Formats: sequence, structure tokens, C-alpha cells
Amino acid sequence: MDFAATWGRASVGMEAPPVRVEAHITGGLPSFNIVGLAETAVRESRDRVRSAIINSAFDYPKDYRITVNLAPADLPKTGGRFDLAIAMAILGASRQLAAERLDGLEFLAELSLEGRLRPVRGALIAAAAAGQVPRPIIVASGNSLEAALPEQARAFPAACLTDVVKHIHDGHVLEQAPRLVKTAANQGGSLAEVRGHHAPKRALIIAAAGGHNLLMHGPPGTGKTLLARCLPSLLPPLSSDEALAVAAVHSLAGRLDDGILPGRPFRAPHHSATAAALVGGGSDPMPGEVSLAHQGVLFLDELPEFARSVLENLREPMESGNVVIARAKARVEFPAAFQLVAAMNPCPAGRDCRGGVTCVCPADALRRYQSRLSAPLLDRIDLQVEVPAVPVEVLAEASRREIEPHNEEDTEARALIARARQIACERQGTVNARLGPKATEQICRPDAAGLNLLERAAARMGLSARGWHRTLRVARTLADMRESPRIGREDIGEALAFREHFRAPGSPPPRSDG
Repeated sequence: MDFAATWGRASVGMEAPPVRVEAHITGGLPSFNIVGLAETAVRESRDRVRSAIINSAFDYPKDYRITVNLAPADLPKTGGRFDLAIAMAILGASRQLAAERLDGLEFLAELSLEGRLRPVRGALIAAAAAGQVPRPIIVASGNSLEAALPEQARAFPAACLTDVVKHIHDGHVLEQAPRLVKTAANQGGSLAEVRGHHAPKRALIIAAAGGHNLLMHGPPGTGKTLLARCLPSLLPPLSSDEALAVAAVHSLAGRLDDGILPGRPFRAPHHSATAAALVGGGSDPMPGEVSLAHQGVLFLDELPEFARSVLENLREPMESGNVVIARAKARVEFPAAFQLVAAMNPCPAGRDCRGGVTCVCPADALRRYQSRLSAPLLDRIDLQVEVPAVPVEVLAEASRREIEPHNEEDTEARALIARARQIACERQGTVNARLGPKATEQICRPDAAGLNLLERAAARMGLSARGWHRTLRVARTLADMRESPRIGREDIGEALAFREHFRAPGSPPPRSDG
């Protein structure tokens, strides 16, 4: 009996660091030990590997002392992703395989008791990392399509342990998985389905053109959710790099269907979601809703019903576009370049407290309801728009139509959004909402009339430095939509109009010019 080693891949956030799987078989009291900071699921590999080797008609060295080391020893190892690598190392150490052939291969699969290979999370990330070495990687058939998505990857899918051993013995038994790049279309509603609501539609188009965050407030049943679900269909398709980045997050979460690159994500968590569910976390940190919405839309309906402590966790991802989760044993980072769309009622009872409907909520209850949203969070929302009740005559007119209107409104909006985004990307390489403070000052300079209006409005509204910059970015988007190189007074005026914060009755008015 002897020694053999091969390679596996750990999972640490969006990275898949290499793990050298070493097996040593020697005389002594029969035992099977796995060392190298392996958690419970990894240590349980002993039973899965033993049964898989026996049920695949190979000899298991039961009368010997087996030691498996997962190096480096200070890197946490989780899950059943090392099962196949451990089995192959043991077969190499017991001289049922040529040990020298294992050192240039990587293995990523969980084993069933009968020796079948089961898929694991994060195969796309592991295959991409293996391709950079480069080393071929053998995966379960269920991971074949996603493991082949990275351009440099060489993934070989297998159904069972026997097929893998035959491939090592004879070569060319397993065929490399073909790279089939299929991207799902953006899903969402149609603006043609929304009756009326000129201002909310305008705000939605501006948000799509510049990647801005949007808050809609109004009584229930007025179309806030319907408008939010239109946003993904208005956004341009993901580029190849963006689609792969989104697919990597969904692969890590085990949500990548059949290896198809997803379109723009649309995530709508319930207001009972915890902070870990929203931004990610756990003892083995996993991506949350903000990361699953990367390059897409995060829709938070009934915004004040979310716990305030949960909402405060959104502040940093909204600024930086990523989430950092620190634990005692690890510090991981997940991408979270999402676009926030939120909706809320004007009061706890869901009535329009400022209109003609009599509200049953006391002023104090109304202020408490709206104070669940902190000023720093609201300051990060670029556009705020009221969605009032749709007039009865508008609904009646839509019901009288015998033929539904064509989606010309969506077509025109998509063309306008795509052109504005193209202008922004050619100028600065990103959407306007992602500009930093220095780039904002350089790129978003208004003309003299626009600057004068912004100065007076900032004093009256009490704009913070963040609010000043975000107003300029929205104005830059409005100028791009007009294909104008200069930000004018009308752009500043419209950007300020969408930044007027809603206030509860009895709240103090905005600070005056003095």
C-alpha cells in the first residue's frame, strides 16, 4: 500500500480555491481518518466513499489504516464536494489506479452509496478556476452544462465512479462537455398593461436608463407591483460577461437551471425575510436576495413592513455593489449590483391619507409608520414617485376596447433606454447610477441655469452631499435620454421633482433658503 494525491475545489464565497486531496494507506489498526479542517458533511464522506467503492466492485482496503488529508489545513472544507476526489485518491493509493495519472486532474462530485455521481453547488465557479490552471475537471453529469460555460474550462461529465476509473485507465472514455451558451430572455410585464400613470411610467423609464433606485408610494391596487414587474423587460439583455457573473451566483446558490445563463433577475422577497436571507450569511456564508438580484431588480413590496434592522443592511450594497460577510473563520464577498425598486402604502391602513379618502390612522401612527424608513436609506433612493388611484373613466375606457393596443409603448421605451445606456457606457463604461463622487463632478456638470436651480433647491430641500450627487446623476441620465452632451435646467428640474420626499401630515416642512 502507498500514497496518492489528486485535486478538488473548496467553496469560499465566489472563489473556489484548490484543495490537494492526499491519501496514505499503511499498516496498523483499521481506520479511516479525514484531516484538514473538514466539517461534519466532509467527515461523513468516509461512509459514502467506502460504500461507493465496494458497490462499484473495487477493493476497499478495510484491513489498513487510511488517512486522507485535505490541504491546506487552515482552509474550511464543507459539503460532499470532495467525495469523488477522496475515492480516487484511495484507489490510487491502493494501486488500483496509476497514481501518477491523478495529479493532473480535478474531481468535483458527491457520491451516492451505489457509486453514482451527484451534482454539487458552485460547479461553474470551480470549473472556471480549474480552467485557469489549467487542469481538466471531472464532474457529475448533472453539472455538465454549467461546468462547460466558462470559456477556458475543460469539463468531463460522468455518471458513476466506474466510468471515472475507466477513463483514468483507458483514457478518452469520458467526452468533454460541449459549451452550449444559451441565455434566457428578460422576463417581465408590459407597460401597455398599465392604465394611466404617466409620471410613474416616466420614473420607471428613467430608472431603467440610468440604473437608478426607485420608490413608489400610493394606495393599494393602483399598479405599483405591476409597474415594478415591467422593469426587467425594459432593461437591455445581459452581456456575456454579465450573464456569466449572474450564473456564477445562481450556481453557488444551487439555482442554475440546466446550465442556461439567466436573464435579468427579478427577486421579490417577502417582508418577513431576515437579514441573512436578504444580504446573505450563515455559518457557511451563502448569497442572499441582493446577490441573487445581481445585474437585475430587487423588488421590496410593502417596504415599511420589513424590519428596520433588515433594511439598514441594504445601505452598503446599494453604494458599493457588493456584500462583505465576515465570520470567525472566513470573510467572503458576493456581488450585489442590483437595482432597488420599492413600493409602499401611504399609511398602515393602506389609504391615501393626503387625498379625498378619510384615513383612520392617527397622525402619530402615520409618522411612526413612515419613520420605519431611515433618512440614510431614503437618501440612497434616487427617484420617488406617487402612484395614485387610477380614475374610473380610464378603467372603463380600457374595458370598452375590443382590441388590445400593441406594445408600441414598450418598444419605444426599450429603444430609448438602450440608447441612453449606450451613451453612458461609451462615455464612462458603466450606468450613471454607478458613478463615484469624483466622476460625478466631472461628468455630470450642469449649465449655469441648471446649477443655479440646484443650489436654490438644495438649500430649500436640505439635500445632503449624497443627495446632491444622486440628483446630478439622474439629471445626467435625463440628458442622455435627450442625447444632449450638456445637463440643462430642465434636466435638473425633473430630477429634483422626482426627489421630493413624501411627508406625513404634521411633519415639519423642508428647510427654507433662510
